[in-house]
Amino acid sequence: MGRNLHIAAYGAVRRTHGIRVSAPAASVVLLTRNAMPQLAELWQRLAEQEIDGGFEVVAVDSESNDGTAEFLAERADRLIRIPRERFNHGATRNLGIDAARAERVALLVQDAVPASPRWLAELVAPLADERVAGVFSRQIPARGASALARQQLAGWVTTSERPRRVRLAPEDFASLLPIERLRACAFDNVSSCLRREVWRLHPFPETPIAEDIAWGKRVLLAGYEIAYAPGSAVIHSHDRSLRYEFERTLLLHEQLRRLFGLETIGSLPALARAIAVSLPVHVRCLAADAARAAPRPAEWLRVLGLAGVWPAGQYLGVLRGRRAARMAGKS
Repeated sequence: MGRNLHIAAYGAVRRTHGIRVSAPAASVVLLTRNAMPQLAELWQRLAEQEIDGGFEVVAVDSESNDGTAEFLAERADRLIRIPRERFNHGATRNLGIDAARAERVALLVQDAVPASPRWLAELVAPLADERVAGVFSRQIPARGASALARQQLAGWVTTSERPRRVRLAPEDFASLLPIERLRACAFDNVSSCLRREVWRLHPFPETPIAEDIAWGKRVLLAGYEIAYAPGSAVIHSHDRSLRYEFERTLLLHEQLRRLFGLETIGSLPALARAIAVSLPVHVRCLAADAARAAPRPAEWLRVLGLAGVWPAGQYLGVLRGRRAARMAGKS
């Protein structure tokens, strides 16, 4: 389906020029901030999507200053601009979904590029079953991704080539180990799709991270199912800074402790063991990268540093989660 005709909108006002526009088969909510380096390719891949009934794009931009908002104003069906400080992983997605017109709403981040023209159709398809509340896509590492980024992604459910559907009764959830609870509730907003009628009852929680798995837990315990559709794939991987990874890991594991009781590293001896196990793995990843092209010194420092940063972030996140639980118990 081509994207040659667009109706630009600003804030919550849609400009239809007096023409009644029927709801499309799907809406795509795209979150952006300074996305110009990848936005042209992403937009081209969106333009190639093949889905009966068509789709619209609702963009929510967090105060970009590189031309992203201007690019989207010319092309998106609706553009919502928010101050950077108002961004919240749950609340901002709720804002975009509320502005969408379709009952099937796909969520996409700016650096996840659809891998084929069937990305959206395959993502929407499982929602034909009313028991399914949400669906998420397969993630394929980018061509230039480091060996460490590939390994990290391979440890998550979004790299499997096998579809799955999860249904989970409350009593079954309680009987699972914490890590099993996490895997059962897996939902990933890098590329996902949900049913608006379910979202109206169960919006995303306002949280700095992990709004997707928190929502997955919420809808599963409400009696719905979550589907994984590997036929819907996006190209997405990261090689991020030590500081970013530390802050993200700490926040994530604080939330995992709260949501599932999961403590991946709960003591100083466990932290020391984790670093000792991680270090040779990271060295092997650097060796694999060196076989393709010699990594720069800064990359050596980053990859070796992550052998300590990731475990430290997990440990401190667990401690913060415990502290929050104690404070909640006192209130």
